Amino acid sequence: MNYLLNICSVKKLKKQKHTMTRITIAKGDGIGPEIMEATLNVIKAAGAQIEIDEIEVGEKVYLSGITSGIKDESWDIIRTNKVFLKAPITTPQGGGYKSLNVTTRKFLGLYANVRPCVSFHPFIATKHPKMDVVIVRENEEDLYAGIEHQQTDEVVQCLKLISRPGCEKIVRYAFEYAKQYGRKKVTCMTKDNIMKQTDGLFREVFTEIAKEYPEIENEHWIIDIGSAKLADTPEDFDVIVTLNLYGDVISDIAAQITGSVGLAGSSNIGEECAMFEAIHGSAPMIAGQGIANPTGLIEGAVLMLNHIGQSGVAQKVKNALLKTIEQGTHTADIYNPAISKKKVGTKEFSEAVIANLGTTPSTLKAVDFKNGAALKLPKYVRKASKNKSLLGVDAFVHWNGTDPNEIAKKLQELNSNGLPLKMITNRGIKVWPNGFQETFCTDHWRCRFQHPENKEVTKEDLITILKSALEKGIDIVKTENLYSFDGKQAYSLGQGQ
Repeated sequence: MNYLLNICSVKKLKKQKHTMTRITIAKGDGIGPEIMEATLNVIKAAGAQIEIDEIEVGEKVYLSGITSGIKDESWDIIRTNKVFLKAPITTPQGGGYKSLNVTTRKFLGLYANVRPCVSFHPFIATKHPKMDVVIVRENEEDLYAGIEHQQTDEVVQCLKLISRPGCEKIVRYAFEYAKQYGRKKVTCMTKDNIMKQTDGLFREVFTEIAKEYPEIENEHWIIDIGSAKLADTPEDFDVIVTLNLYGDVISDIAAQITGSVGLAGSSNIGEECAMFEAIHGSAPMIAGQGIANPTGLIEGAVLMLNHIGQSGVAQKVKNALLKTIEQGTHTADIYNPAISKKKVGTKEFSEAVIANLGTTPSTLKAVDFKNGAALKLPKYVRKASKNKSLLGVDAFVHWNGTDPNEIAKKLQELNSNGLPLKMITNRGIKVWPNGFQETFCTDHWRCRFQHPENKEVTKEDLITILKSALEKGIDIVKTENLYSFDGKQAYSLGQGQ
């Protein structure tokens, strides 16, 4: 009977006027082709009005000599269609291959990664039956800029880049998402007690934008205790917005504690384009066996359908998926003899979802996507420039000695043009003046030259220091200028300073 009702509902949908949306798909590697076929079968049966262009990405493309994992003509198709549904891919080990996911997010400006994490209790085992959290992760910046350098024999660095536009876009997206979907609270997570400039900017922007949404509760947690709280009592959270690395970690934690990381999908949203995917990997060890769980990619497709304005279809697919899980029709990864009724493969699971189209779950909460659609955020408007003053320089020196007093003596002999040596740190810890002999030092020394009265200096003053260091054989491997903006210090003190 359900099958006949489903046929009727699909015919009714076809009679209605819908605008066809052209999307790009990639079947990926490992289990990717299997779960993509299952997903497309489900959304087409539900009445999705889509036309498809398929591209190849991933392992075969990498191994053909294209180190990005994607051909130039494929980029053109994605940019033309602007909607990309992607199955998991395999990045070959070694060879310096870059993550295609990271590349895609950056090239297409996909600044927001959105991961809904909902438990399916009591049908999938979880310690958190009331969990319903959405992680909104900044997607382009932070340590994921991937800017790394080896500076000395013993020290490498990775630059953490945070911009005001990046902060404003992701924080505003989180509040607009909460507003559109009836969420009550947005929680910001940072480590601004340690990284006062970078994470401090993120929290500052969050505080500013939160004032524009007085109807939505807001709060801030330090990321370490916030993550512990999320793992312990996720029902206390609603929407969480955070920086790239933290978001990557806690979104996997959140997905796993719902019951399985294999059940979650995600969207990657930009001003022009969007990408949708499962959050799990390509699982090559089970590829071709027909046992993979397509739920994560189906969830990604649901997010895609909402984004392209086909929320009715998205709602139908999601409720059918919930009904199937509720009936105990489970793939091997979530099968539990004490709970499940039937163990099925990939194809059989998708067929069960199709058979349930037009129904709603009895125990699990049915979804209502009446407000679903792509969020329309205002363009970022650049603020007026601040008054920037140069106050000194941090010169990073490669030196193999171990006594800070010895290198300090060498640096004090430089012709510093009125900019004396003020401080030396090693791995951020002040070791001169008045350092502790117990502090272990590497061969990488941050040496701060600054006017004793904190007066403004010129770049010529900094050049004088560099020239003098060169003459005396002191190896400066990097410099960072010390600035104030509108009179506010814009650099960190040394730990212990």
